Amino acid sequence: MTSTIIPVNEIHKVDPVFGQISFDGHEQVVFCQDKDTGLKAIIGIHNTILGPALGGTRMWNYTNEWEALNDVLRLSRGMSFKSSISGLNLGGGKAVIIGDAKTQKTPELMRKFGEFVNSLSGKYITAEDVGMETKDMDIVREVTPYVTGISESKGGSGNPSPITAYGVYMGMKAAAKYKFGTDNLQGKKILVQGIGHVGEVLVDHLTQEGAIVTISDINEDRLHQVGAKYGAKIFTGDNLYGSEVDIYAPCALGATINDDTIKMIKAQVIAGAANNQLANEVIHGQILKDKGILYAPDFLINAGGVINVYSELAKLSKAEVMEKTENIYNTSLEIFKHADANNITTHQAALSIAQKRIDDRKMEKGQ
Repeated sequence: MTSTIIPVNEIHKVDPVFGQISFDGHEQVVFCQDKDTGLKAIIGIHNTILGPALGGTRMWNYTNEWEALNDVLRLSRGMSFKSSISGLNLGGGKAVIIGDAKTQKTPELMRKFGEFVNSLSGKYITAEDVGMETKDMDIVREVTPYVTGISESKGGSGNPSPITAYGVYMGMKAAAKYKFGTDNLQGKKILVQGIGHVGEVLVDHLTQEGAIVTISDINEDRLHQVGAKYGAKIFTGDNLYGSEVDIYAPCALGATINDDTIKMIKAQVIAGAANNQLANEVIHGQILKDKGILYAPDFLINAGGVINVYSELAKLSKAEVMEKTENIYNTSLEIFKHADANNITTHQAALSIAQKRIDDRKMEKGQ
């Protein structure tokens, strides 16, 4: 008998799910395929201790299926902590559809995806994410009740992006208060990376307050459109992360704070809408702390969207949604203070508080 030592970065080839570094005791991972519509999707259910796993569906043209699996595992885990720290009775789940949303998304594909969601009998509730719009959730609603973020005309809460952006804005102001001594963003130089649905609304809030906003995006046409609309500067250099700004707001995909970029960052505050901004939450969270850069945990400040769609389940009024979202400001300040008092990273501080709520509920249930 011979034995072989397998490098850690190759283990996924032996254990496709359980061997993933991003696998964190997920309760269920569902692979969905339909040849007629071309659907290839993965649903990740991380934890349902606090309630059904709610999380959006992302459609993205992933390089390969391993990348898609890693994304859904990281995203669903993040949703558990996002709902927990926001005080919502929800678990964490997420779905990804592999494909180009601009060319491959069809009503038939969305209905078929909805049928897979329906087969989980409410353990997972979907909503919109990158590559999705409210009208797509309306189509999913035709075949399953387990969907949120549907049109207001159909009794839903509508597009969650404006609420997500408002929560990020509140978290950013709290971070500015803690770092600079004032939450007034007038005159602050802020780089917004990614000007999709959420990023654009954030730019709107920031420019209205008088911040000096620079924007970056892979879509050149949208860059010029948004830049002209809000008077924002367009980043034209070759070192985005080394920009001389006060605040860096990542609002596109995750892991932009990684081994390559972290040594270049000159911003004193990082506060944005993207999920999983730290490529390695332990290592990169500590480096940011050591460099004196204040990081506003993503799953805390981008929780406005899940609060908004949760309102459909909990029958919250718009005023209650805005109140909960605005409270991200206070929670952020508490996290920053807790991190400093315990000499830990802000990510660790937020994670420990979120995990404690899950653990306490688990004990109450006797599980």
